[in-house]
Amino acid sequence: MQLFETIVKHGEHEEVVICHNKDAGLKAIIAIHNTALGPALGGTRMWNYQSDEDALVDVLRLSKGMTYKAAASGLNLGGGKAVIIGDPKTQKNEALFRAFGQYVQSLNGRYITAEDVGTTVKDMEYVYAETRWVTGISKSLGGSGDPSPFTAHGVYMGIKASVKEKHKSDSLKGMRVAVQGLGNVGFHLVEELIREGAEVTVSDIDADKCKKVEKQFNVKVVSPDQILAADCDVLAPCALGAIFNDQTIPKLKTKIIAGGANNQLAEARHGQALKELGVLYAPDYVINAGGLMNVFVELEKYSPERALQKTETIYESILAIYEIAKKEDIPTNVAADRIAERRINQIGKLKQKHTGFNPRTFGTLKVDGR
Repeated sequence: MQLFETIVKHGEHEEVVICHNKDAGLKAIIAIHNTALGPALGGTRMWNYQSDEDALVDVLRLSKGMTYKAAASGLNLGGGKAVIIGDPKTQKNEALFRAFGQYVQSLNGRYITAEDVGTTVKDMEYVYAETRWVTGISKSLGGSGDPSPFTAHGVYMGIKASVKEKHKSDSLKGMRVAVQGLGNVGFHLVEELIREGAEVTVSDIDADKCKKVEKQFNVKVVSPDQILAADCDVLAPCALGAIFNDQTIPKLKTKIIAGGANNQLAEARHGQALKELGVLYAPDYVINAGGLMNVFVELEKYSPERALQKTETIYESILAIYEIAKKEDIPTNVAADRIAERRINQIGKLKQKHTGFNPRTFGTLKVDGR
């Protein structure tokens, strides 16, 4: 019963698929949140979760975030996500990802996957061997490759927009930016920030990543338990979510939060808490939409120039959210939600009227163990 209670608590998902293949060592969950605007697209995360419950909550939150991300970005896509339970450093193999690809294929295009935290372009090529419903594959196979540089560029544009909102100029020269997380997105973001002359502080749970970035960019490194309380102009979280909560918010020493991590607020009410502190928060699913924009272009006919152009629209999108938040005196996360929900409802109604199809009548939970 707890399984169903958890699903209901985290949103009206259309479909949740539990994937298990003992021979391949696969334990995964695919969550399709909403397909009102189009097929659900979202990456596959591989993480060594402490419990199956943690994995389920993560995929439910992430898939709902993808629905809002696509809607707020003006894309004709729905929201979905997948998580593979396991250590990405030690438990990857071809059979695991091909078994996962078979589950993706079984959904007949309702869910399209891509890489995410803990997975790579190479992993997606194994998935591609079993299904065509995968993006972010290598350029040699007709894909666009790693989408993280586009995600990072979108975050960079969102930071510039946020700095403009606070300081009337979007120059980052001399701005103190603290970056939490040095995965692919965090690394590329640091690269862009340094190029513009920002003073960058970084942190990651992986000491080797910190050493690499410190050596390459001559940045300041602090421990993971210090980064959220760093005295800075901009805090850019680029790791896992739910980091702004009742314990961490009072310790903040920044006036801008603008980073690439998903689901940064532990609860929606924490957006109001940030507003009351005078902290400008760039809603995560808007500022980090660059990767999604890139793979969306891949679904049409890929052009890196067009992907970059779409990514740069994040600048104006963030400023539009800030304008609505000021005008209506609401937290920025609420303003972003209203923009996304308005589009989902309007376009969803048009599609239902035209086709008579209501995806919510098809909500299922599939459990398949092989």
